[in-house]
Amino acid sequence: MYYIIANETHLKGKGIQRLETVKKVFDVAGKKYEVLLTQKEGDAKRHAERITSLNEESTIIAMGGDGTLHDILNGIKDFDKCSVGLIPFGTGNDFAATAKIPNDVKKAAEIIAFKAPKSIDFIELASGLRSINSIGMGLDVDILKRVYSRKMRGHTKYARALIPCLLHFKSCNFTIKYDGKEEKHFGLISAVGNGKQLGGGIKLFPHAEIDDGYLDLLIVDYISKPKMIGAFIKLMLGKIDKIKKVTFVKTKAVTFVHEDENYTLQAEGELYDNVPLDAHIVENKLKFYLP
Repeated sequence: MYYIIANETHLKGKGIQRLETVKKVFDVAGKKYEVLLTQKEGDAKRHAERITSLNEESTIIAMGGDGTLHDILNGIKDFDKCSVGLIPFGTGNDFAATAKIPNDVKKAAEIIAFKAPKSIDFIELASGLRSINSIGMGLDVDILKRVYSRKMRGHTKYARALIPCLLHFKSCNFTIKYDGKEEKHFGLISAVGNGKQLGGGIKLFPHAEIDDGYLDLLIVDYISKPKMIGAFIKLMLGKIDKIKKVTFVKTKAVTFVHEDENYTLQAEGELYDNVPLDAHIVENKLKFYLP
């Protein structure tokens, strides 16, 4: 059974037409499907929990953005009998870009209807929180808070919020532990990635692969204000690894110890307060439809 999970508020005008296009693809493929609408926060997760508790083979399709996909991943109860597909319908669509899933809804639906899923990785915290794309704290959280508080819209909203955040954000002290090492940092960003980008195209993890069995650990240490502009240009060009204050490591697991007891981390743009960033990679467990 195929379950299409979509946000009801997005199914207006062109949204309705796109859903009809998806349904026609599954009709042609002879797939049995059901459309499940989300109306409030947590609905996608609750749908995924219910579906994957039925003890039957199922395919859950996120017709939305990174947030919808995030909720579905965190709702899955049985990975053995569940596969996941994505039809990009959000603002950023960062994981879709990493997975090379087309924005054309018909083409994206055809991948799910006519191809077999492949096994990919995802990130999991000790708390049980999962992420398919990235989890981090620091500047990336500040960007999201600015976007949400000012209700910024459009595909460039994250990039627009990045500039003032770079100028005003204060670095913080934290310790990271990985591969038997312990390092202290005074940094702007501490994050782990499975996908390559976040924030609608900001490539924080240019070397990440969704099926290599590793977390991409990123640390951006303190950068002085005069050097911010040059760092910003490199970041937007996808050359963050060329910035001197940047550390990249591939690892299986990492623990962050934040000096401040009150902090916020983000996962696919969702904000979580005071959740320990104790992360590991879950290898080849998620069956996902790829081009």
